[in-house]
Amino acid sequence: MNTRLKTLALAAALGASAMAHAAPTAEEIKQLGSTLTPWGAIKAGNADGSIPAYTGGIEPPAGYDPAKPGFRPDPFAGEKPLFSITAANMAQYEDKLTEGHKEMLRKYPNFRIDVYPTHRTAKYPQYVLDNTLKNAGSCELAPNELQLAGTCYGGVLFPIPKNGSQVMWNRAIKYDQYAYYSPRQTSTLVDRSGRRVETGAFEYWQTFPFMDPSRTAPIGADEMLEFGRVDWTGPARKAGEKLVMHDSVDMLNVGRRSWTYMPGQRRVKLSPDVAYDTPSPAGGGVGTVDETQVFYGSLDRYDYKLLGRKEMFIPYNTFKLHDEKQCAPDQVFTPNHLNPDCVRWELHRVWVVEATLKEGKRHVYPRRVIYWDEDIYAVGMADNYDEAGKIYRVTQTHYYPFYETTGHNTHEFVVHDLTNGAYVRQAYTPPGAGMMVVTPPQEAKPASFYESSALTRAGVR
Repeated sequence: MNTRLKTLALAAALGASAMAHAAPTAEEIKQLGSTLTPWGAIKAGNADGSIPAYTGGIEPPAGYDPAKPGFRPDPFAGEKPLFSITAANMAQYEDKLTEGHKEMLRKYPNFRIDVYPTHRTAKYPQYVLDNTLKNAGSCELAPNELQLAGTCYGGVLFPIPKNGSQVMWNRAIKYDQYAYYSPRQTSTLVDRSGRRVETGAFEYWQTFPFMDPSRTAPIGADEMLEFGRVDWTGPARKAGEKLVMHDSVDMLNVGRRSWTYMPGQRRVKLSPDVAYDTPSPAGGGVGTVDETQVFYGSLDRYDYKLLGRKEMFIPYNTFKLHDEKQCAPDQVFTPNHLNPDCVRWELHRVWVVEATLKEGKRHVYPRRVIYWDEDIYAVGMADNYDEAGKIYRVTQTHYYPFYETTGHNTHEFVVHDLTNGAYVRQAYTPPGAGMMVVTPPQEAKPASFYESSALTRAGVR
C-alpha cells in the first residue's frame, strides 16, 4: 500500500473511532428535560403547529377497564383525517414521504395516506428517564460500534445521538416494557390478488433483563439484551413448534443464539439461521428475520450514516386496526396493502439512518433507509433496496401505547413486497383476543423459561 493510501486508511479508521466515541457536550446534556425531552426529542412543536409540543404523553381514556388490559379503547376515534395523500397530490407532500411510500402511491391506485392530527403519546417510567439522563454523560460505543463501552443503564442509551450507530443502538435497547406476554398473535399474508393466508399463530413472551424496575446496576458488557419465546399454535404444519432467542449486548462475539423444538422429532436443535436475511418464519416468503419491527438483531452487517432529523408522515396511534367498530376484520385486508380506511398516519419528527452493506458482507438488502420516531425509537419505517438499487420492500410498524402502565407496543408491523404486490401483517392480535399485555415485574418469566431445556419439558406432541 502506498503512503497516500495508508494515510487515507488511517484517517478513515480514526474517523470511525471518533464517531463511535462521539459524545454530547455538557451544554447539550443540559438541554435534556428543558428544550429536549429527557430522551432527546425536541420538546417544542414545529413552526406551524402541525406537530404539537410534548406535554407528558397519554393517559388512559374513559372507558378503559383495567381488568381487561388487552382491550384498549381508541381515544381518538372521533377524529377525522385532516387530508389524504394520493398519487394525484403527493408532489405537494413529497418532502414528508419516504421513497417507498411514494412508490406505493404510484404503483397501487387504491393506496392513500390519511393524515390525522398528531398526538405525542409516548410515556416512560421515571426510572427509565433517570437512567437515560445518566447515559447521556457516561454511555459510549466501543470503536467497533458493536459493543457498549463506558457505563450504560436501562434507558435510551444515546439521548443526543451523534451518528447512525448510536441511533440504531437506541432502537436495539429500546423501552417498551420490562416484560410482556401475548396469548395469541398471528401473521397474515395477502397475495397480489387479495387472497389471505395465515402464516403463523403463536403465544409470545419477551423479557429485557436490564429494564427491571428494581435494578440499579449498569448493563453488563456480555449480558443478555433480551429473551424471547414463541410457542407456535398454527398453521397446522407449525403447531407445536417452539422457539427461544437470546440476543446479547455483545454483537461482535456473541450476537443471537436461538433454539427450536421440533415436535415430530421430539428434540431441540440450535437454529443459527433465525437472523439476518433468512426469510421470516411467519412471513410467507415476504420479509426477512431482521426486517421484524423494521430492524431486529445484530448491527454487524451494515455501516450506518445519520442523515438527520426531519418531519415525516408515519403510521402512529393505530388503535383503529384493533377496533372492530371502526374497522371490521373483513375490511382490514385489501390487495397490495392494508385498507387505507383502517390506518392512521400522523406527522412526527424522525431520525433518518442510511444502512449500507459492509464490504465482504452479504444481505438481500444492500441498502436500507430507516426512519425512527424521535419519541419512541422502535416506531419506524424502512425502504429496503435490492442489488439493482430499486426499492424491494417497504416496512412499517403499527404502534399503540399501553394503558395499564407506561410504555409502548411496537411489535406489530407490515412488510410490502413491491416486486409481486404481496404483503404480510405480522405479530398482531386477532379480533377478540385483546392486544399484547404488560407482565408485572413480579410475574415476569425467569431466565430458565427461555432456556433450550425448557422447550423439551414443554413439548406436547
